[in-house]
Amino acid sequence: MIINHPLLGPRDSAEFVYLGAAELMNRPDPETGNAEDWHDYAYLRDNPAGVHRELWFHEGGDRSILIVTRDTTTHEISSVELARKTGAQA
Repeated sequence: MIINHPLLGPRDSAEFVYLGAAELMNRPDPETGNAEDWHDYAYLRDNPAGVHRELWFHEGGDRSILIVTRDTTTHEISSVELARKTGAQA
């Protein structure tokens, strides 16, 4: 699978490490989150068939984190963006 890195161009997916769903960037607030919020964040995951936003770490390159929108049934990638540009919590 080829991931079109926004800064470096097309890269083989072997350069990347899959980190999980992009929603993982939105952690519960440490000050106000309760045990249920943290349990859900840590243990409950969707396993979607179809279009899904994912975090990928460019371990074999510039060490950036990307949000890749990919169809999990065909592996077709529809968009790639730098995670730091999305405005989501890190």
